[in-house]
Amino acid sequence: MSLFDDDGPKKQPTHEIGCDLSLLSADELSARIDALKQEIERLEKERANKSASKSAAEGFFRS
Repeated sequence: MSLFDDDGPKKQPTHEIGCDLSLLSADELSARIDALKQEIERLEKERANKSASKSAAEGFFRS
């Protein structure tokens, strides 16, 4: 018996890259666009944080 329960409900992604869009309404498409824009913003912030950390570390070790 597994320690973790793999049979529990799985979270459905809001959008799957490359999925069929023909059955979605204009409102559903707009909602997905908004969700993806928010995710892009989150990714860009994380990338900026990592770049800043890397630059700080490089500066520290150059001294």
